[in-house]
Amino acid sequence: MNKRIIGLTILFTALVTGVIVFYLLTAMGLDNRSQTSGQAGKSNAKERKIIYWKAPMDPTEIYEQPGKSKMGMDLVPVYQDEMAEDANSKERKIVYWKAPMDPTEIYELPGKSKMGMDLVPVYEDELVGGVDIKINPVVEQNMGLKIEPVEKGILNHTIKTYGHLTYDETRTGIISQKSSGWIEKLYADYTGFVVKKGDPLYEIYSPSLLASQEEYLSAYKNHQKSPSPLNTEFLASARKRLEYYDIADNEIFLIEKTGQVQKALVVRSPYRGVVTRKNIIEGAYVTAGASLFTISDLSTIWVEAHIFEYEQNLVHEGQAVEMILSYNPDKTYKGTISYIFPYLQTKTRDVIIRASFDNQDGELKPDMFARIKIYTGSDKTGMFIPSQAVIHSGEKKLVFLAKGNGQFTPRNITTGIYLEEGKVQVLTGLTPGENVVVSGQFLLDSESKLKEAIQKMIASKAGPAQAGTPEKSDAKDEFFDDMAPKDDFFDDMK
Repeated sequence: MNKRIIGLTILFTALVTGVIVFYLLTAMGLDNRSQTSGQAGKSNAKERKIIYWKAPMDPTEIYEQPGKSKMGMDLVPVYQDEMAEDANSKERKIVYWKAPMDPTEIYELPGKSKMGMDLVPVYEDELVGGVDIKINPVVEQNMGLKIEPVEKGILNHTIKTYGHLTYDETRTGIISQKSSGWIEKLYADYTGFVVKKGDPLYEIYSPSLLASQEEYLSAYKNHQKSPSPLNTEFLASARKRLEYYDIADNEIFLIEKTGQVQKALVVRSPYRGVVTRKNIIEGAYVTAGASLFTISDLSTIWVEAHIFEYEQNLVHEGQAVEMILSYNPDKTYKGTISYIFPYLQTKTRDVIIRASFDNQDGELKPDMFARIKIYTGSDKTGMFIPSQAVIHSGEKKLVFLAKGNGQFTPRNITTGIYLEEGKVQVLTGLTPGENVVVSGQFLLDSESKLKEAIQKMIASKAGPAQAGTPEKSDAKDEFFDDMAPKDDFFDDMK
């Protein structure tokens, strides 16, 4: 019995001892692992260098040491590898090749320009307009960034402007009286009267015309009696005088037929058109040289349109023009540019171009307003991007290039004319096939400028500290100086 109790006691003691040893060994193993992981964490922390600390809610609130922000939140570290992930590539990348004498003459490969000169490379660092940034794909998706490629093709540009219809000055004439007299009868008796060439305008009684008729009638009768060369010459001279007074052949024939002079002679229109101005009243006395009628031929109409100063190099004489009138917007009239004014308007600072339109049916009337379209650049090609991708920053214009993997680079560009469908021509700074950010680029611009400002601030603070850091050779010299015996030590030994 005692032996059994002793055996159970020994067994229980061994069991308890084993459990205690197991727990002790387990605790020691965890401590070793924690120390190992702590050392690994320290080594990893040593590998990543903290540049500064920032507030979680305000990236411009920067501190040199960890702590609390103004809002009482823990500061967040910013590591050096996050600020300079793209600094490893030191090789300069060629974006495109350009002609030495014309920066808008761009090529994708090296070679010769149109003038036979060697092309010059343009490097990416010469075009960068800020600091590169990198965005998490999730953040990029939340920002709603839209990317479109740089295209190359026909530069479809349309000048849309306004104009007003006016008379064709080359088809406008003035009827003026060449002898004084009284208006006996007025045929074209109102403004807007339509006349054809040879239609009677008015009858006039003039003493000088009466004398010229009598002279012609006398010469005509003498020529009938004796058609000698002298009488023929007198007859031709008298007839020429009547013609100089704008007396038509019909009136001269009437004098010959009746054998009598006419008290009032009919003056006929030498033009076809519409009476646009009338300065004559029946029964009035007119003096020689007075302007009585203004007649305009409306079979052709001029349209004077206004274009901006920078668009004058896009138009030329003979270029096609389309016109739409407000009263009939479904119909399009086609004409051509006949003249470009060689000077600008003083007040509006624009250029007037003149276009000619056929008006045989009389639908076009002077002083109408019209919408004008001029299609330009149908034979010109170039690069273009959506105009909303361009950020206007003072005198510079920049876009953001998407390089993939969340990386974006600001690029300075030079733009040209604005095209159809919201496009704008790109003269320099891009090459076909590159991708630009069309939507959300202003957020990228803000992030790039913020990052650039922080880098400049860090560089200004880190400069003096780096300059004052002793080199390894200096530290070594100080160590041996400390180990060297001092003179006062030997003095004490003496």
